[in-house]
Formats: sequence, C-alpha cells, structure tokens
Amino acid sequence: MQSREPATVRSVGSHRVGDVCTLKVVRMNEQGAFLDAGTGNTSDDILLHVHQQTHPVAVGDEVKVQLYLDAKDRITASMKLPKMREGQIGYVKVISVNRQGGFVDIGAERGVFLPYSEMRGHVSPGQLVWVKLYRDKSGRQAVTMRVEDEMERASVPARDVKVGDRLSGTVYNILKDGFFILTRERYIGFIHRSQVPGGRLDFGQKVTGRVTFVREDGHVDLSLRPVKEEAMVSDADRILALLEKRHGTMPYSDETPPEIIKDVFDISKAAFKRALGHLMREGRIEQKDGWTTLVKPEPPEK
Repeated sequence: MQSREPATVRSVGSHRVGDVCTLKVVRMNEQGAFLDAGTGNTSDDILLHVHQQTHPVAVGDEVKVQLYLDAKDRITASMKLPKMREGQIGYVKVISVNRQGGFVDIGAERGVFLPYSEMRGHVSPGQLVWVKLYRDKSGRQAVTMRVEDEMERASVPARDVKVGDRLSGTVYNILKDGFFILTRERYIGFIHRSQVPGGRLDFGQKVTGRVTFVREDGHVDLSLRPVKEEAMVSDADRILALLEKRHGTMPYSDETPPEIIKDVFDISKAAFKRALGHLMREGRIEQKDGWTTLVKPEPPEK
C-alpha cells in the first residue's frame, strides 16, 4: 500500500479521481487495458495497468474500477476497489503521518488523506481508527475522524442487554468525562473516566467492559474496572465526601471499630481499609492518632 501527498484533483469527462465506475475496455497493449472515458476522444482513454487488474480482461469487457492518480499524476484505473463509499464510516488502519496529516488504508490502490484538522488525539502509523470518507472543498477524497453523528445513525438500541453483561467495542470519541465506544452489536456505550484503570484510552482502541446501566435511549454505561476495584473506588468517594463535609478531617481510621464503620459508612471494616489504602497510595489522605485528614495539594510553582 502506497501513500502520497495530496495532488491537484483531476477529472476526465464526468469521472473524477476517487470515483468508482464501470468502464468498457476499448483496446489493449503490453501495459494493460485502456478504458473508454466517454469523451469521444481516444487520448482520454484511461489505462488499467496489468498490475492493477484482479483478473485478465479483454476488449469489449465492462469492468468496475476506481480512478486514482499514478506517480506521474496521470488518471489511472484499478480493479482494487475501496471498502468504503463516500459518506460511509469505516474502521481503518493509519498508513503514515506527516505535518499535513496522514493517510489511511480503505482497501483501495492508494491511501486516502486524513487532514491534520480532521485528526483527533495523537494518531500513529499502524493505529486503527474510525473515519468517514468525504470530498473536501477542492473535490479531493479525504477522511475525517469526526464520526459522532454517523455513529448515532448506524447504531441500534441495546434492548436485550442486562446490567453485568460484558460487551466489546472500539473507541470513536473522547470527552473530558469519558469515552464513547461502538460495540460489536452496534450499541453505543459510554465509559466514564473514573471507570477506566489509569483514566486513559485512545481513539480506535479495543476494549471489553461490564454493563453498569442501560439508558432509556438504548445507550449503555460500561466499566472496565473489576467489580471489587469498582467498589473500592465507590467507597473511597464516600470517604472523600464525608471528609469534605467535615472540612477535611474525621475521627475514623484503620483503628476504628467495625460496628462504627458500618454505622457511619454502611460498609465493612475490610472494605473501609481497602478504600483508605487506595486514597493513601494516591496521596489524597493521611492518618495520625486515629484521625484521617485530607492532604492539601501543593500550590503550583510560579
């Protein structure tokens, strides 16, 4: 698969570079077959090189091809057809990246341009991403990673899904609060950042999570955390809420009796200690003399 810098868009007759069309073979030579462009001028005939033929062709055959520009900027045909049509979305591999953007493989003879302005996140060669194929203002084919509206139209509501079910999908959008995925069943799922160990996912990344809520619109909420870890984070949030309410300190710690922990937090002593340990490892609390205190963040350096 080769890629090249965006070139000036060219056309012949009613056909443009990037079009998929059916053309008739009108003559042959050692290079390959020449296709009738429909202009009435044989100098406009389009070469279908022997290396771009998926099977042998003969004069009079009608063949389905995609038009592209060869290394010398000449309109050329290939029987290797793209797996996407304009307006469609696809999960494709990034071929290369440069200062202007990148190129992605949509199954055609040439990579398609992904402008820098249409990228999201840090895009790297070999990465799989969701894109939509379109024509830019100059008429050139390109792709964009802005696919939210298309995902909504392509999705189906999760009607037979229950809390606790496991679903797999790929990330197509990232917001401050979390990540949107499209599952294999074409459900739209949302994963809050707090439900992702490490808090980070990348565009196109494949994930498998547990359903925590099914929304009225058929979308689902998911968690990537193990059940015990999720409970620990929830318990930690409960502890932090009480600390905030008590101005950053509370008379409860590892030494507090289980019955008091149960009465105040409605959790077991073991769960309480796991949550405290989690918060201490994060440097958010400290314990001393039976008291737990919030650690105030250091002011940023001037």
